[in-house]
Amino acid sequence: METTFSFLDYAIFIIYGIVIVGVGLWVSRDKEGHQKNADDYFLASKSLPWWAIGASLIAANISAEQFIGMSGSGFAIGLAIASYEWMAALTLIIVGKYFLPIFIEKGLYTIPEFVEQRFSTNLKTILAIFWIGLYVFVNLTSVLYLGALAMETIMGIPMIYGVIGLALFAASYSLYGGLSAVAWTDVIQVVFLVFGGLVTTYLALDYVSAGHGVIAGFKHIYEAAPNSFHMILDKSNSQYINLPGIGVLIGGMWVANLYYWGFNQYIIQRTLAAKSLRESQRGIVFAAVLKLIIPIIVVIPGIAAYVMVNDPQILAGLGEAAKHNLPSMEAADKAYPWLLQFLPSGLKGVAFAALAAAIVSSLASMLNSTSTIFTLDIYKPYFNPKASDKRTVNVGRLSAGFALVIAGIMAPLLGGLDQAFQYIQEYTGIVSPGILAVFLMGLFWKKTTNKAAIVGTLSSIPVAFFFKVGPNGWVQGTVLESIFPSLPFLDQMGIICLVSIAIIILVSLLQNKGADDPKGIEVSRKTFKTGSVFNLVSYAICILLVVLYALFW
Repeated sequence: METTFSFLDYAIFIIYGIVIVGVGLWVSRDKEGHQKNADDYFLASKSLPWWAIGASLIAANISAEQFIGMSGSGFAIGLAIASYEWMAALTLIIVGKYFLPIFIEKGLYTIPEFVEQRFSTNLKTILAIFWIGLYVFVNLTSVLYLGALAMETIMGIPMIYGVIGLALFAASYSLYGGLSAVAWTDVIQVVFLVFGGLVTTYLALDYVSAGHGVIAGFKHIYEAAPNSFHMILDKSNSQYINLPGIGVLIGGMWVANLYYWGFNQYIIQRTLAAKSLRESQRGIVFAAVLKLIIPIIVVIPGIAAYVMVNDPQILAGLGEAAKHNLPSMEAADKAYPWLLQFLPSGLKGVAFAALAAAIVSSLASMLNSTSTIFTLDIYKPYFNPKASDKRTVNVGRLSAGFALVIAGIMAPLLGGLDQAFQYIQEYTGIVSPGILAVFLMGLFWKKTTNKAAIVGTLSSIPVAFFFKVGPNGWVQGTVLESIFPSLPFLDQMGIICLVSIAIIILVSLLQNKGADDPKGIEVSRKTFKTGSVFNLVSYAICILLVVLYALFW
């Protein structure tokens, strides 16, 4: 299915592209008498204000996966999928209050650098290599693939041209300018992302209500699809295996969120580039506010599409085009592209610019963080410890370019490997509980040892694989079947993390006989003291989340 674009739509999209590249190159220019150094390239000279940090966090996070995938989940599951976004808002508050003070006090450039300071260089190198592989072969590749797939679906652009175009767009400013170019263009990207997304939501609800407005449209979809507005799914729901009821609130989603928002280089890097800790915390709580809005942009359109395709009267009013390539439970990811065809001329260009902004900003962020980890955690310590700033920046640019080329070659190959792609995503979830356990214990338990951290990380992987494959055949018919039943993936992550923590505690106590580790981090109440703005906004977010879950339980 291709959506017809007018000259105005193309003009709006072209103007968007010129603005992003132009701003990216302008902010990346070398100031008079000052050549770009490592601080400038990798941490934007540690000069980012709170609003740029918050906008950049959201731009780095939101991609085609949310616009296409989460709208599809809204179509198939309903509002329950919004837990990923709303719980992320609460997670960001926790990261801002309890993680950032320690990271910024230590003057970190990268998350692996923290591992080296708290544990050992060996563990740092292991995790740095793991993260580079994850960013190149999973994150960059999947964003390029999903982005090109969206362009192919909406505009009919062949997959290979979509991959090349998106790669060149992101590279055009991020490779030269580094984090400064990425963060400042992200401010503009978020404006397009939010405005374009809200336009689609507004018009979808207006169509549903036959032109009577957003409130009437929301009321209509709530009455027409009441089962789509349950945040906590019952066990009888076919989607319970993906969103296991109350386990979403108290279980493994905390593992996914804390790992992603607290210890993910391409997310946390922009908070490390703040003018100060206070500015960084304000930025992260601003991102939490924006997170509350995201379900309106990406989930509600999916629910509206579900109501539209199941109402013959609405479909008839949309004309002949609505009957082609209808989204369905088996093809829910068609929901967002299907909606775009009904936008009026001009607004299609805005909505597509929003989708492109989500894709390109995520690509640029991942490229910058991949080059940061490679350059500062692999190249400089092992290959050229005395590298000059100029050499370091050039290696960062080259490594980012090389990562993009590899991801660009891999991306089209995912087209015929949908199940393999799902397994890759789950692979990330297999290793993240053990890594999260290491970070949490390293931050907040002074007795944690390097040996315990390595054992805890490595032992989590066979435990995770047992949960993954055990219930699928080889324990059936044995006593182990009742001990290890088939569990939702989020529940598995929660259990694996707890098992890893228990192993770390046991090994640490056996090794040091209960004594503190020499590299243990000293923290106090003063460490976690936050400003009044951060506190007030955090309380407001918590109250709003309680209200939302109470209304849509």
